[in-house]
Amino acid sequence: MLVALALISGATSARAEPILLVAFGDSLTAGLGLPASEAFPAKLEAALKAKGHDVVIENAGVSGDTTSAGLARLDWSIPDGTQGVILELGANDALRGLDPAITEKALDETLARLKARKIPVLFAGMLAPPNMGADYKQRFDAIYPALAKKYDVPLYPFFLDGVAGEAKFNQPDGIHPLGTGVDIIVARMLPAVEAFLAQIAAGKPG
Repeated sequence: MLVALALISGATSARAEPILLVAFGDSLTAGLGLPASEAFPAKLEAALKAKGHDVVIENAGVSGDTTSAGLARLDWSIPDGTQGVILELGANDALRGLDPAITEKALDETLARLKARKIPVLFAGMLAPPNMGADYKQRFDAIYPALAKKYDVPLYPFFLDGVAGEAKFNQPDGIHPLGTGVDIIVARMLPAVEAFLAQIAAGKPG
C-alpha cells in the first residue's frame, strides 16, 4: 500500500509541474517603459492563472532586437525544458525599413531551430506601418502567414491588435503600450494562448 501511495504521489507531483513558456521577442515583450509586473509576459501569466492554468512565462524580450538579433541569441535564450514559445519579433525590422527578405530569412531559421528542438510555437504576427509604402507593407505583412503555414504553427495575426495607433493605450513615443495597452493585448490574445496550452497538453510536437 505504501508503494502504491508513493507512486500515486509521484504521479500527482509530476502533473503538478507548471507548463513553462518563454515569451521571446523585442521591447513589446520586454515591457520597455513599464514595471516588470506590467510587461506582457507577467500580465499574460496572471490572466492565465486567473483562469485556472498552471503556467510560468519567462520574459525573454530584449528591447531593440530585430529578427536577426533574436535569431543570434535564440539558442541560449530558450532553455532546455521549455514547453512552448510565444514568438514576437519583427516590429524593429519594419520600423527600420529592413528588407523583408532579411526578416523572413531570420524568422524562418528561428522557427526551423525551434521545430528541430520539438518546441511548440505560438507565432505572433506583426504588420508594417502604412508610411512604409504599399509595396513594402504587402511584402512584410505576408511573411507571418506564409511561415506559419510552412511550419504548421498557430498564428496570432497582429500582436498589437486593438492598441496600435491608439494614443490613449500607448506611451508618448506612440509605439510602446502602456499597462492599459498590455491589458488589451493580453485579453485579445488569451483565447489563442489557451488553445496553444491545449495543444501542448495534448502532446503535439513543435
